[in-house]
Order: sequence, then structure tokens, then C-alpha cells
Amino acid sequence: MKIKQYQWGVALVALALGLMLTVQYRYSKEINETPPIARAQALASEIKEKQAERDLLQERVQQLRDKLDKKAASESETLSEEMDTDRIIAGNQAVFGPGVEVTLNDSNIEVPAGQDPNFYVVHDEDVLRVLNELKAAGAEAISLNGVRLIATSEIRCIGPTILTNKNKRIPAPFTITAIGNPQTLENSLYMKGGVVEQLKFWGIQVKVVKKTNLEIPGYGGAITLEYAEPVKEGSEI
Repeated sequence: MKIKQYQWGVALVALALGLMLTVQYRYSKEINETPPIARAQALASEIKEKQAERDLLQERVQQLRDKLDKKAASESETLSEEMDTDRIIAGNQAVFGPGVEVTLNDSNIEVPAGQDPNFYVVHDEDVLRVLNELKAAGAEAISLNGVRLIATSEIRCIGPTILTNKNKRIPAPFTITAIGNPQTLENSLYMKGGVVEQLKFWGIQVKVVKKTNLEIPGYGGAITLEYAEPVKEGSEI
């Protein structure tokens, strides 16, 4: 009898608890389905989605910025290297490297009777011939007695001196410094029937020394172009 009463009591408690849970669930569901609350939940979900999209976009923007920075740095480095090369070619940049040092001086032998003494002194054309041989052999930079020679440098005889770069008067002995392959440059001067052989025929003193490290200064004068202008793409000449 007591057991039955106990069982009935448990059943009643379980029934009451079930009714309470059912009522609470329906109440909560009705609250959640109430328009303002449902709208708030939908907005909260939408905000989270937008925040996730924003984070992805920010990450993508950062990736693009990093890529752009790397490309800009690479292009800047390439442009800087090209400008350095252009300055070297133009002669505005001091340079160093292997090459040869050529010294030309007047003959020290006694001029035979009846011979023209001009054959036994170094002239501008002698210097020019040496310069041309060095250029043809691949010299990348050349100086004459420490004066950088560029595309517009002239070699002219002015009395006992040579004039170059419009106002540089250079006396003998003449030292030509050329940067390039030392062996190739030397061979170009000493080839059979070449410039050194011809100069020595008249007793002109020629000394060619290969160097592992030469320094040539940059051109220090002004460069003025009066007639030459760059050709613009698409323009008619």
C-alpha cells in the first residue's frame, strides 16, 4: 500500500515537472518568435556575417598592399640599377675595376740628322689612336691624365699640350687609364702592326701595365645639348 502511494507520488511529481517544462518551453518559444526579439536575433546574425566578410576583405587588402610594396621595391631597385648603369655610360659616375694603364711619352733618342723632330714626339693623333683601340677592345670607362673622357670629349693639339673636354689642357707624358678586360685591352695595343709597334718605330715611349683595380673619376664638366633632342614615341620627325 505504501509502495503504491509512493509510486503515485512520483508519477504526480513527474507529471507536474513535465507540465512545467512544457509551459516554460512554449513560453520561451513564444518570446523568441515575438517580432522584436526575432528581428534582433536576425540583425545580430547578419552583423556577425558582415564582420566576417569585413575581416576577409581587410585581410585581402593587406595582402594586396604587401604585394604592391614588394613590386614597388623591386621596380625601384631595378630603376636605381638602370640609372647607375646610365650614369656610368654617360661618364657622370666614378667607377673602379680591372683594366690597363697606358703611358705615352716623347722619344728619348737623339733625332737623326735630316729627320723631322715631330716624328719623335707624342701628338694628339697618337693619343687618339690608342683611345680608339681601347674602345674597340671593350673599354667601359677611360680617363686621360685623370680627366674622364665621355662621348663628346675631343682630343686636339694645342701647342705642346692636348685639349679635351673643351677646357682641359693636358701636357705630356700622357697616362690613359681604361677599365675593361686587362688581357684583351693589352692585346689590342700589342697586336702585330698595331699602335704600339708603330709608335715605338719612332722611339715613342709606350708602357702598358695591367691592373687589377683602377679608379676613374666621374666627368666634372657641364654637358649642354643645343641641337639634340630625345625622340618622343609617336612623334613625327
